[in-house]
Parts: sequence; structure tokens; C-alpha cells
Amino acid sequence: MRTLRSRLILSHLLPVLLITPLIGISLVYLLETQFLLANIANQLTLQAQTLAKQVEQNPSVWNGASEAHLFVSQAGPYLTARLMLISPGGEMLASSDPNDTGMVGQTIDIYQFNSVKNGQISVHTTYSQNNSPEQIELFMPVVNSNRNLNGIMGLSYQPAGVEAQFIHMRYLIIGILAVSLLLGAGLGWLLALNLQKSLKQVTDGVWQLSRGERLDPLPEQGPEEISLLANSVNTLVRRLQSMEQSRKQLLANLVHELGRPLGALRSAIQSLQIGADQDTALRQELLTGMDEEAGRLQRLLDDLAHLHDQVLGTLELHLQDTSIDEWLPRVLAPYREAALSKQLEWELELAPDIPLVQADPDRLAQAVGNLVSNAIKYTPSGGKISISAGADAQWSWISVADTGSGIPSEEQELVFKPFYRGNQGRRFPQGMGLGLSIARDLAEAHMGQIEMHSAPGQGSRFTIHLPHE
Repeated sequence: MRTLRSRLILSHLLPVLLITPLIGISLVYLLETQFLLANIANQLTLQAQTLAKQVEQNPSVWNGASEAHLFVSQAGPYLTARLMLISPGGEMLASSDPNDTGMVGQTIDIYQFNSVKNGQISVHTTYSQNNSPEQIELFMPVVNSNRNLNGIMGLSYQPAGVEAQFIHMRYLIIGILAVSLLLGAGLGWLLALNLQKSLKQVTDGVWQLSRGERLDPLPEQGPEEISLLANSVNTLVRRLQSMEQSRKQLLANLVHELGRPLGALRSAIQSLQIGADQDTALRQELLTGMDEEAGRLQRLLDDLAHLHDQVLGTLELHLQDTSIDEWLPRVLAPYREAALSKQLEWELELAPDIPLVQADPDRLAQAVGNLVSNAIKYTPSGGKISISAGADAQWSWISVADTGSGIPSEEQELVFKPFYRGNQGRRFPQGMGLGLSIARDLAEAHMGQIEMHSAPGQGSRFTIHLPHE
């Protein structure tokens, strides 16, 4: 009973084992007592009523044993039961059974004798040792016109032939119940095996998952609950595999992104150590490069900090009334210089009377900065960066457009996923693949959204929509 299969089989069989015998016993009892025996008793009653009418027409039957014997000898051959005439005191006057000759004049045992003397019919069945009906006795009072008791008529029937029918019926019922038990056991066994198989697949899958083994998708079949459980396990496996892939990709990206600026910083430091600091122009150039590489490391740390907040769900905003037309030029100033230094055309267009928005200026600046930084990074020299802001009836918006290489259609659904980077030579071959993911999360944190339009060779446009205050 330690296995689920054994318990399931028992759960199917136990009700059958308990209920089926009770049904069988009840069925046998009802068939014998309420149908067969009741039918025999009714026939005896009809015969007794017919004989009683004949006796009423010949009251001399009760005058003595000889008159009673004459009546019995005439009526007995036409009856299937033993006929007895009994005096009001209970002594036998005559019987159609020759074996009862010695009992004439003796008091016989009458079932519910007092009830019979009071005018009621008594029917009694006696059973043998094998619980089969052995004899059915009926006693009917016979009264005169003054309602006085003349005597008692008794009919006794021994259902020898019916007993064989009873035994045959019992065996038939027992056989049917036995077949039902076997079918129930077989069906319970099959259902238990099917359920056990489905559960075993799920438990084995969870066990493999807990041990870090590779797990193939579980078949989502069986009962609805098991299918739903298998689907949940498959979903969990896919998420864990995705997280593991993201972890590996994050580690690889970190090694790459940290290694490059740290290598540049180390080279600059070594140059300063061997005398480059004596040349004022070279020293300034090295320090400027070191500052730029340190800035890149700082932005990388900011992205990682936001990723930490994203995973833990601890992103907090300090919302305040923000005027986009006053705030946005200050945010874009550093990026404008970077674009001009790359020989990119810079355009900023602000619509008049942009409504105030509830925003965290620093977080929103991070989102806009990621979009502008990407636009500058992936737009070749001679291209154009266009930034605009405005409002409609529902939203205030900030749009960043470029004339870069654009994003292939098959990648447009993926660029907002963390750590995604496009194929080499396309828009996102560098970085950790967090910029657009962070921009989208920050826009949604402000109850807004980010929209993208791009086509290969035609540049890209990213628009942040923010609800009015």
C-alpha cells in the first residue's frame, strides 16, 4: 500500500467490495420474499378463500372428524398444497396428507394463533439450514353468519421445485456480481496504471529538474489536472532554461564589456607610468580617454543596477511635475556634443505648450538617454539624429529618430528582450543588450509605453508615450 497505484486500485475496489455484496443480498432477499414467496402466498390465499366459501355452504364439516375428513378427501386431489381443517381450539380434524393421520385430534402449532382466532389470516414461511424456504403455511379463520368462529382452514405448501429455482437464482446473481467485481478490478487497474504513468512522468521530470539534469518537454496528456501539472512543469522548465541562457549570456557580456574598458584603462595607466605624463598633450589625451572609459563603466553599472531592480521588482520612482520642453534640452546636451563630434546632423523640435507629466526626471532621462545613445552609436557619419516632443489628446511623447541601418523585421519583436543583440554587422552587435529593455521598463513604470518603427536601410524611430498629469 506504499505505492499510489495500489491505493488507487483499492479506492476503486473498496466501494465495489462493500456495496456489491450488500446489493446481492438485498436483491436475493427481495426476489425471494417480495416476488416468489409473495406469489406463492397469494395463490394459497386464493385457494383458501375458494375453499372457505365451499365450507360456508356446508357447515356440517365442523361437526366432527368424519365430516371433515370427507370434505378434505373430496377437495384434496385438486390442490397443490396440504389442506387441514382445524377446530376453534386448535385440534386437527382432518388433513389431505396421509402422514398426518396420527395427528387427528391433537393440538397443532398454529402461527399467530390468537390473531387467527380474531379473524386475521396468518402466513408463515420456515427456512432450512441452507437458508432456503422449506414450507409456507397459511391459516385462515372460517366464521358463520354471526361472525362466530367455526374453525380454521390451513394450507401448507412445500416449495421443493421452487427451492431449486431459488438456488439457481442465487448462483446466477452471485455469478453476475463476481463478473462485476472482476470488471471493476480490471477497470480500476487500468485507470490506476494510466494515472500512475502520468504522475510518474511528472514526478520523474521534477526529480531530474531538481538534480540539474536536462529535461525534455513532458507530454501534456492524461486527466485534466495531470495535464495542467505537466504544462506548469514545462513552463517552469522553459523559464529556467531561459534564465540559465540569460545568465550565461550576461556573464559573457560582462566579460566582454568590462574587459574592453579595463584593458584601455590599464594601457593608459602603464603609459603614464613609463613617462607619458611628461608630455602635456599626451597626458591630457590619455586622461580624457580614461575618463571616457570610466564613463562607459559607470553606464554599464547603471544598466546592471536597473537589471537588479527589474529582477527583484524593487524599481522605485520619485514622481514630480515635469515640463518636457524645459527638461529635455538639458538631458540632451551631452548627447548633442557626442553626435556633433561624430559628424552627425542634430535636430531638436519641441512643440509649444506640452502639458506637464508626472515623471521621475532621472529615470526618464535614463530611458531617453538609452534611445539617443543607441541612435548615435548605430548611425554612420553624415547621418542625422532627429529628436522631437509634443502632445496629443491623451499622451505626451518624446521621439528619437535616426538614419541608421534600421532593424530587420525578424528582430523587431526581440530587441526589447534583455541581453538580446542583433547579428554582427546589424544594429545591435555591441553592448549587453539592455538599453531598449531598460527604456521599455522605465516607460511602463511611468504608466506609459514605447513604440518602434523601423525598416532595414531606412533608419529607426522610437517614441516614448507618457500620460498627461
